[in-house]
Amino acid sequence: MTHHLVRSGYTALVDRINLFPQGAPPSDTLYKILKILFSEKDAALVSLLPIKPFTVEKAARLWKIKTSEAGKILDNLAARAILLDMEEDEKQTYVLPPPMAGFFEFSLMRLRGDIDQKTLSELFYQYLNVEDDFVKSLFTDGETHLGRIFVQETALPAETHLCVLDYERATEVIKTASCRGISICYCRHKMQHLGRDCNAPKEICMTFNVSAQSLVKHGHARPVSMEECLDLLHVAYDQKLVQFGSNVREKVNFICNCCGCCCEALIAARRFGLLHPVHTTNFLPEVQVGDCTGCGECVNVCPVEAMSIVSANDPRMPKKKKALLHEEICLGCGLCIQACQGNHIIFKSRSQRVITPLNSVHLAVVMAIDKGKLQNLIFDNQALFSHRAMAAILGVILKLPPVKQAMANRQMKSRYLETLIRRTNIKEKSIR
Repeated sequence: MTHHLVRSGYTALVDRINLFPQGAPPSDTLYKILKILFSEKDAALVSLLPIKPFTVEKAARLWKIKTSEAGKILDNLAARAILLDMEEDEKQTYVLPPPMAGFFEFSLMRLRGDIDQKTLSELFYQYLNVEDDFVKSLFTDGETHLGRIFVQETALPAETHLCVLDYERATEVIKTASCRGISICYCRHKMQHLGRDCNAPKEICMTFNVSAQSLVKHGHARPVSMEECLDLLHVAYDQKLVQFGSNVREKVNFICNCCGCCCEALIAARRFGLLHPVHTTNFLPEVQVGDCTGCGECVNVCPVEAMSIVSANDPRMPKKKKALLHEEICLGCGLCIQACQGNHIIFKSRSQRVITPLNSVHLAVVMAIDKGKLQNLIFDNQALFSHRAMAAILGVILKLPPVKQAMANRQMKSRYLETLIRRTNIKEKSIR
């Protein structure tokens, strides 16, 4: 049994990872990464774990070992930030996070001597920045993505006509989090090993809630108070960093403070801007053309090259320039508003609001539908979901628009699901 697991462990692990809505396309580089992070035996064991959170008893049954032995293995994996461990209904549970945002980042979020972080950084760069398959799959497949941009609150006027909701504010995420952790920025740490990092602060990566609890517990993040976390957010504002975080309204797990030169999300937004790889804010900058001097500060600060300087077409002043916004690729972060010394750029609302999933279950279901992987969430690779988890997923599906429901039903090919959808739609029509 052990020999078979060792021989096929990494291949099985790749198959397991690709059950996630955001997987990891196989390549020689991916296997080299996994061999640094996982032993052969660990890879084989992790490949057997469910997608949903599980208990030590569940892992022991899957691995066919004693509970005490399974507990030691799980705790070791959690200590290495491969698994996240958390309290759920007063019981210890574990979950394997996806590669991103997940155990790829966790491996570089602190200085470690147990793995070769320089070699790992070089492999990450090859897999994410040179090879295209992973980044395209992660950021451009489907309509719903794992991350979104938060509005720079210092760019908002004190008295505004804009409707800015609490979940759009990083300050509210910080204030309402049950736990807050600060780690080294994975992206800039990776680039440091390649000699390509910028001068932006590195110890400024924010995690929250259950993710923070696990990372803090095992030393991959340091706990911080609400006040210190808010102070660091303002440091990020001052350093012209963009806030990129979980694409959910409730229980946000991370906010990265991103630079345009090192950070994966902004690099993807620049490379694949027209494919909308990152969910924008609900706002757009608007240049006050009559007042703009064409100084170019907004161009210099924009991380995705959404601003440019063009002729003002003023026959009286043929050399006059003005800023021009390319709305189709703008993130709506507000950096350009902060950079404009003359206050000639203001925020306006987008004509159509960006839809943000309610929570992690909602996000996972919609991403799975988009990528044709819904069956992996409902029918786990090891067992059926619990009744509560199944109810949560079906609850999300039943509230989706008809087109998404049809996509879900086609993937499931389930008469039960089809009946639920039909009954729900009939009930809603009768209420109207």
